[in-house]
Amino acid sequence: MALFQTSVLKSYLAQLDDSAVEKAFKKYQKYFWNTSIQENIKKAKEEQYQATFLNELFVNILGYTLFPNPDSNLTTEFKNEKNARKADGAILKEDSAIGVIELKGTNTKDLESIRKQAFDYKANNNECVYVVTSNFEKLRFYIKDATEFEEFDLFSLTKEKFNLLYLCLQKDKVLNNIPLKVKEASIAEEEEITKKFYKDYSLFKRELYRDLIKNNSKTVKNKLSQIENIEDHEDVLRLEKNVRKTLFKKSQKLIDRFLFIFFAEDRMLLPSNSTRQILNKWKDDWDFGDERPLYDLFKQYFNFLDGGRKGTEKRAEIYAYNGGLFKTDYILDALEIDNDLLYKHTLNLSNYDFESQVDVNILGHIFENSLNEIESINAEIEGGDFDKQSTKRKKDGVFYTPKYITKYIVENTIGKLCNEKKKELGFDEEQYFKGRKNRNKSTIEKLVQILDNYRDWLLQITICDPACGSGAFLNQALDFLIKEHKYIDELKAKVLGGGLQFPDIENTILENNIYGVDLNEESVEIAKLSLWLRTAQPRRKLNDLSSNIKCGNSLIENKALAGNKAFTWDQEFTDIFEKGGFDVVIGNPPYVRAELLSDFIPYFEKNYKVFHPASDLFAYFYELGSNLINENGLMGYISNTFDKTTAGNVLRNYLNTETRFQEYIDFTEVQIFDGATTYPVIIILDKKDSKSNKFKYIKIPKSSQNSVVNIEVHQSIDVLQESLNVSSWSFLSAEKGKLFRKLASLKTVKEIFGKSYRGLITGLNEAFIIQEDICNKNHIKPIFEGKEIKKWSTQEATQNLILFESKWTNEVYPNLETEDDKLKSLKNDYPKIFKNLTPFIEPAKKRYDKGDYWWELRNCAYYDLFEMPKIIFPNLQNSNKFCLDTKGTYVNAPAVFLPSDNRTLLCVLNSKVVWEFLKSICVVRSGGYIEVKPQYFEQIPIPEFKNEEYFTEATDKIMSNVNDLQILKNRFQNYFKSVLHLNRLQRKLENWNDLDFSTFIKELNKAIKSANKIRTKENLDPITTLTKKDEFEWMELFEENKKKAQDLQAHIYNTEHEIDQMVYGLYGLTEEEIKIVEAS
Repeated sequence: MALFQTSVLKSYLAQLDDSAVEKAFKKYQKYFWNTSIQENIKKAKEEQYQATFLNELFVNILGYTLFPNPDSNLTTEFKNEKNARKADGAILKEDSAIGVIELKGTNTKDLESIRKQAFDYKANNNECVYVVTSNFEKLRFYIKDATEFEEFDLFSLTKEKFNLLYLCLQKDKVLNNIPLKVKEASIAEEEEITKKFYKDYSLFKRELYRDLIKNNSKTVKNKLSQIENIEDHEDVLRLEKNVRKTLFKKSQKLIDRFLFIFFAEDRMLLPSNSTRQILNKWKDDWDFGDERPLYDLFKQYFNFLDGGRKGTEKRAEIYAYNGGLFKTDYILDALEIDNDLLYKHTLNLSNYDFESQVDVNILGHIFENSLNEIESINAEIEGGDFDKQSTKRKKDGVFYTPKYITKYIVENTIGKLCNEKKKELGFDEEQYFKGRKNRNKSTIEKLVQILDNYRDWLLQITICDPACGSGAFLNQALDFLIKEHKYIDELKAKVLGGGLQFPDIENTILENNIYGVDLNEESVEIAKLSLWLRTAQPRRKLNDLSSNIKCGNSLIENKALAGNKAFTWDQEFTDIFEKGGFDVVIGNPPYVRAELLSDFIPYFEKNYKVFHPASDLFAYFYELGSNLINENGLMGYISNTFDKTTAGNVLRNYLNTETRFQEYIDFTEVQIFDGATTYPVIIILDKKDSKSNKFKYIKIPKSSQNSVVNIEVHQSIDVLQESLNVSSWSFLSAEKGKLFRKLASLKTVKEIFGKSYRGLITGLNEAFIIQEDICNKNHIKPIFEGKEIKKWSTQEATQNLILFESKWTNEVYPNLETEDDKLKSLKNDYPKIFKNLTPFIEPAKKRYDKGDYWWELRNCAYYDLFEMPKIIFPNLQNSNKFCLDTKGTYVNAPAVFLPSDNRTLLCVLNSKVVWEFLKSICVVRSGGYIEVKPQYFEQIPIPEFKNEEYFTEATDKIMSNVNDLQILKNRFQNYFKSVLHLNRLQRKLENWNDLDFSTFIKELNKAIKSANKIRTKENLDPITTLTKKDEFEWMELFEENKKKAQDLQAHIYNTEHEIDQMVYGLYGLTEEEIKIVEAS
C-alpha cells in the first residue's frame, strides 16, 4: 500500500484547522515560492543552509521550537543513543528523538542514496518513529520503515499537497503521533477492505461458476458447433475434453473483465458509473418489455472495449483497450448467465471505490488469496473434497512475498545493474543540477547523450521471474523501471528546459523488459491482469502480454512428463537467448518437499546438477535461474535456507563452484511469510569467477521481528566465498574464520569422548510418559523432556517413563503363546502400569516406533547408557544448555546425551567459545534457536584439559548455586500458587525473580482473573484479587526472596565468567580472539 490509505487520509485531512493551515501555507509560499531564494538554495552547500532550512520550514512554517530556546522540540546535530554518530536534526519529545532528519545539498538528487544513513540513525534511537530526508528541494517522509514514503517538492507544493505536508510534519501532529495513527488506521482499513472485498469477490466467483455449469454444461458444445470459422481451435478442444474445467477458466476470465471495468470506471479510463448505467438500462428495458439477458448488454460493452465506440452528444466515447482481455471469445459469447445473479454481484462489487478504497496493492493480495479459491473449485471439478488446511498455496509451496522483500531484491539486482551502467557511461548527477544557464552547447549535448545512451540500454534490459505467481516481483520491477525513466526525464528537463517525457513508457516496459512463467494458468492470467491494472492509462491500448507472461513448467522440457506445459526456454524466448539470456532473474521459487516430487525425480536426476533425492523443489530453480541469466546478469531469490542441511549439500557445491555471491541475507531467526513457518534467505549472485570473491552477509536477529524488517540498518560482514565449506556453510568474517580454523585443528568431542546418543523415542508420549510415580524400578524410569533440561543442573524429573523393552515380553513369558495371554499376565503382574496404558491400546498398536507388542518400546541398543552418569542437552537451544545428570534419568528424543561425567568437559561445553562454534555450524530454527543434533555436537573442538581440579570445583560450585536457585524459585512459586489457589502460571510468573514488584503484582492479578474464568465455568467461588493492603504484605516477602535469588544469580554469573576465562586459556586464545568471541 501507499504510506496512507486514500479514504482514511481524506478523513484526517478534513479535520485540519483550515485557518491554521492557510496561515502556514502563506508563510510557505512567501519563502519557498520565491525564485531568488530557490536559486540561492540550489547554490548553497549542505552545511551552509542546514540550520536555515530547519528554521524556515520546521520552525516558521510547521511550528517547532529550535534548541536552545526554552521548551524546544527540534534540535540540530543530534547524537545517537547507541553510538557517537549524529543526525543533522531531530524532533524531540520528552528529550527522546521521535523523528530524525537527514539533509543533503540540492546536488544530491537521488534521495534513495541517503535513506540508509537516515534509517541507521533511526535504528540507534529507540523511540524514533519518523524519518525525514531532504535535499532542500525535495523532502521524503517515512513512518517506521522505508517501504513506503510521501515525497514533497518544496519549490512547487499545491495547497492540496501542502495540506498533506502539514498533516505529516506540523509540530502538534507529530508530537501527538497523528501521522502514525493515520498509518495504523490505514493498515486496519486496508485489511478490513481486503477481507470484505475478497469475501464478495470469491462469492461472485463461486456462484458464477456454478451458474455457468447449471446453464451451459449441456448446451455450450452444441452452440459452438453452429459457429463457423472459430479462430481459437485449442479453446474448443479444451472444451471438448473437459467442459467443467473450461467453464471454470472462462468464469475466471469473465471476473477479470469485470474487475478491469470496475477499476477503469473509477480511474477515468472509462465513463464513470458505466456498470450502473448498464444495470439501469437493462432494468428499464426489462420493465418496458425488452427481456433480453443482462449478459448480452455486458457482451456488447466488452465488444466496445475491444474495438472502441465513438462518442456522441448523448454517449461517451469508449476507447478500444483490447490487450487480449476483451478479444472475441467464442465460448464466453455462447454462455448464458442468470440475470439476478449477474445483477446482484456486479452491482455489489461496482459499489466499491476503486480509486480510494480498492487500489492495485489490495487487488494483488486478493489475486494471491484467490488461488485458494481456485483450488477449492478445482476440487469440485475433480470430484474431490477441498481441504482448507492443504491449499494450493501450501501444496505448491507458494507464499505471498512482502513488498519490502520484493523491493530489496529488485533494487539490489536491477538497481545494481543500473548503477553499474551509469558509472560506465560517465554519468554524474551533479552536472545536471547545474542547469543549462551559462553552459556551452557541447556540454549540454554530451549530458543529453549520456541520458539517451542510458535509456537505450534501459529499454533493452530483460527481467524474468520463472515462478511468477500473481506477479509481485514483476510489478515491483515495473515500478522500479518506471521511476528510472522518470528520473531520466527529470534530468533531461534540467539541461534542456521544459517538461520532457518519454511517451507510453509503461507499455514499452511491459513489451520489452518484463517476462514471467508459472505452472498455474490461473496465476498467469492474474499476473497479466495485475500488470494491466497497474499501467492502464486513458486512451492507451493494453499490452498483449501473451508473449511475455507464459504458462508452463519452468523446470521440465519433457512433454511426456509435463504434457502441454513442458517448457523449452530458448524456444519460448528465442530473441533473449540469442543474446545469451536474461539480464536479471528474480523470484520466490516454490517450496515443495522431495516426497511430493516422486514423479519427477528421475527427470531431475538426469537433467539437473543439483539433484539430490531429498532436495526441495527450489533447489532446481537455483540451477535454472543461474542458467537463465547471461554472463553479466544477476539472479536474486528468496528461498528456504539450505546452508546446513544434508539435502542441500549438492546445491551448496553447485553454487560454490558455478556462481559468484554478491549478497546473502539470513532471515532464519524471523518469520516473514504470514501463516507459514519458514527459514528464509535472500541470495543475490552472478555467474562470474568467484575466486577471491568476498560477499556481503547480513544476519537479521530475532529482535528485529516485525511486519517490515529494515534490512539495511543491520550490520554486514564481508565473507570470503572460498571459506564456505560444502558440508555446511558458516558465514564468518575473515577474523572469525581464522579463529574457527584454529579451533578446527583440535580433536573433536567424538574423537575424545566417543559417540553421543539421541534420547528415547516412545512413538506415543501421552501413553508412555506419565505424571504418576508408580513404585517399580525395572519398568518405571524418571525421564526428562528437552524443555526441562537446564544449564549445568536440573532438579529431579517430575515425569516417569513406562519401559518395557523390545523382546522383553517373549523372554519373560516364553510359555504363553498368544498376545492376549501375555497381556492378561502383564495386567495381573503390573496392574497400575497397565491401568495407564490400557486407554491407549489402539494408537499404541498403530505407531511405527514399537517393539514386538504394542506395550513395548522400539529396539534400542543403549538402554543401559541412560542409567550411567552423562551430559544431557536439549536439541533446540538459544544459549548453552549442557547439564550433568548423575541420577540415571532417561531423556526423551530429540534431546541428546553423551555418556561422560567429566566436569572440565561440561565447563567447555557451556562456554562462550563453544556457543559461538555451535551457532556457526547448527541449523537455525524458528525464534533464533539452533538445532544441536548429534552430528553437530560431535564436531565441537576440544582443547587439551589442564587445571581439572579447578573445573571440578567450579562445576560443583555452580551446580550447587543453580540447584539452590531452582529450589528458591520453586518454593516461592509454590507458595503463592497455594495461597492464591492458582493452578497455572504464565512464563513471567515462573520467572518471578526477574520482575519488579509492581509487575509481579500485575501478573498475579492477571493470573487470578484467568483462574476465575475457569472457576466460574466449574461453579467454584472466585478468588479475590489483591487489595492494596494485600500488596503491602506481599512486598516484603517478594523483595526478600528476590534478593536471595539475585545473590545466587550473581554468584552463577561470576563463576561462569571465571570459567569462560579459564576455557579461553585452554583453547590458547589471544586477546584479539577473545574480543571476537565476546563481541558476538
